[in-house]
Amino acid sequence: MKDAPLFSEVSGGPAEGRAIWVRTDDGLSLRIGHLAAGRRGTVLILPGRTEVIEKYGRVAGDLAAAGWGVLTLDWRGQGLSDGRLAAAPDLGHVARFSEYQEDMAALTTAAEALGCDRPFVMLAHSMGGCIGLRALDNGLDVAAAAFSAPMWGLPLTPATRLAARALGRAARLAHRDGRAVPGERGDFFLASADFHENWLTTDRGEFDRMQTQVRRHPELALGPPTLGWLAAALGEMAALTRRPAPALPAYAGVGSREKIVDVAAITERMANWPAGRLDTFPGAEHELMMEAPGTRRRFLDTALALFEERTAGMR
Repeated sequence: MKDAPLFSEVSGGPAEGRAIWVRTDDGLSLRIGHLAAGRRGTVLILPGRTEVIEKYGRVAGDLAAAGWGVLTLDWRGQGLSDGRLAAAPDLGHVARFSEYQEDMAALTTAAEALGCDRPFVMLAHSMGGCIGLRALDNGLDVAAAAFSAPMWGLPLTPATRLAARALGRAARLAHRDGRAVPGERGDFFLASADFHENWLTTDRGEFDRMQTQVRRHPELALGPPTLGWLAAALGEMAALTRRPAPALPAYAGVGSREKIVDVAAITERMANWPAGRLDTFPGAEHELMMEAPGTRRRFLDTALALFEERTAGMR
């Protein structure tokens, strides 16, 4: 395994962290971060859209302090991984959401090759929650799962949702699905965003840390999604609503000020998850793990309690 860059000076993660390159079965080179080793097992962190390994440095430090190893990745088309559009590398694009399952397979293969301690558990945020739910449905071998504001729906009216899927299909037929979603705010180009306009966090220090990462390393940044990504995402979320809850314990958290994903879809999914629990965090925005200290600690402590409960007899 060949070492990949890891920008530790903006990550704030454990000193022993490293990144490697791995190859997916469909031929892309992905950057995977092995940020910590731990005797309790390994947390597979599945980031959201636009996110990168460095963003989870502090989270990895918290997990490592609790005795857990941490493995994460840059999804295809994000961070330093292959898969960006040659004509518009600042846009997030996939033709099919099933492509992300190739990345999941590469992540679990890397976990075995690196000798990551078992048992494995999953910690997924936003788009990572959609990818992770599909992976669980496909039989991902984890003992428990925790979700931060999972993208199981988008806050669109039914008419807008239908129009977006139709527009995406038409764009694909016209070979224009690599164009940005019209009017899409995306992550508002984080490098130039104003704190008071952000939908990610109420914590100024965490916002500044995330912004510093993409300002110092603009190659990590990503802007709005494409029409192709949106159509693929809507199709995948619709398909997942027809699937039963996976047969493992799960925890989900969402902020009361959530604007990026559909809270109703999260509430419905968790209400029908037999071993599931949902917490709402008053005053919090989208990024529970990059929120104010009280929110951050409560979410991670609850997730860690579930992980410990479900893995105590597996070591």
